[in-house]
Amino acid sequence: MTLQQPKVIFLDAVGTLFGVRGSVGEVYSAIAQKFGVQVPADRLNEAFFQAFAATPVFPGAHPDEIPHCEFEWWRVIALRTFQQAGVLSQFANFTDFFDELYNHFATAEPWFIYPDVLPALEAWRRIGIQMGIVSNFDSRLDYVLDALNLKEFFTSITISTQAGVAKPDPQIFAIALQKHFCAPKDAWHIGDSFREDYQAAKAVGLRAILLERTFKNS
Repeated sequence: MTLQQPKVIFLDAVGTLFGVRGSVGEVYSAIAQKFGVQVPADRLNEAFFQAFAATPVFPGAHPDEIPHCEFEWWRVIALRTFQQAGVLSQFANFTDFFDELYNHFATAEPWFIYPDVLPALEAWRRIGIQMGIVSNFDSRLDYVLDALNLKEFFTSITISTQAGVAKPDPQIFAIALQKHFCAPKDAWHIGDSFREDYQAAKAVGLRAILLERTFKNS
């Protein structure tokens, strides 16, 4: 059976196109160490995912307010991460630490591109398939895509903080599809999360493809 070529392929960002070198906990731990705070990376990694899951996306922000809202949203996650890890009180100036941490993730330095990504993007572009991103990232994604030389492949970027909803909410897929004037049946979505990517895309009628990333870069 031959698959019909899609009009659009949507992709998740983190964990699909690119990943964190090492782990989030390792990055947090390394930058915290610069500010005199010693904490094991694995403890921070566990605390981060707990904090991330417990912090809902802010809905309905005015476009002009989104960068500030994103910054505050991530600051709360970082505070909760270090609080959960039991070391928040060790920071002499958490504001300066968080400024550096937040800006660090807008650069290429903490990220690596999975080796199968560029060949796939180049092949799809050659045969005329439109590509878009649907991600629960924030506005820093523009900077990261630029820094990693990936932005040129995508004609749309739909992120949760601008959409006001996050995957697995079906509305974020509806917003992305509208940008391409595309029906769900004519689009694919590729991602690494069973719930937020595979199940969510399938539920709204896209062809869903689940990636199982089993390796990391350090």
